[in-house]
Amino acid sequence: MTGAPSESHAAYVALEREIGLLLRRSRAISARLARELHPDLDGAAYGLLALLEDAGPLRASDLVARLGLDKSTVSRQVASLVDLGLVDRAADPEDGRAQVLSPSAEGSARLSRIRSARRARWESDLAGWPADDVATLAALLGRLNRIGDAREAESKEPPPDR
Repeated sequence: MTGAPSESHAAYVALEREIGLLLRRSRAISARLARELHPDLDGAAYGLLALLEDAGPLRASDLVARLGLDKSTVSRQVASLVDLGLVDRAADPEDGRAQVLSPSAEGSARLSRIRSARRARWESDLAGWPADDVATLAALLGRLNRIGDAREAESKEPPPDR
């Protein structure tokens, strides 16, 4: 590319910068929220508990697939959540040899309190935004996440036979 970068290129550079900042803040917030759930909880475990609340009960293998994390990382986080009384294990009704995970009553209650406080913070931070802008932001982020989900699923497909 010669000369000045195109307007489109500059937009992608700005997008990368802003998403990077958002992700760094998100990791810091998740670590803080995890400590609010329990002082001994790892930051990544917050997202795992939230996923179980939203989509559970799930097997550990489902968590690995949905979160794109290493099996040993998920196993360690699940063990921590179970040990702290925030997640329960039960026999999988479809396969008694396997286990499914779901938030315990205590885990759900703690997560609900934190999510309420987090939503209140979003409402405060975006109070000056028109409701349509907030809805548009949510829709665009959802669209971006679906692209990421599709790309993640694509990367896990076996290569075609040649």
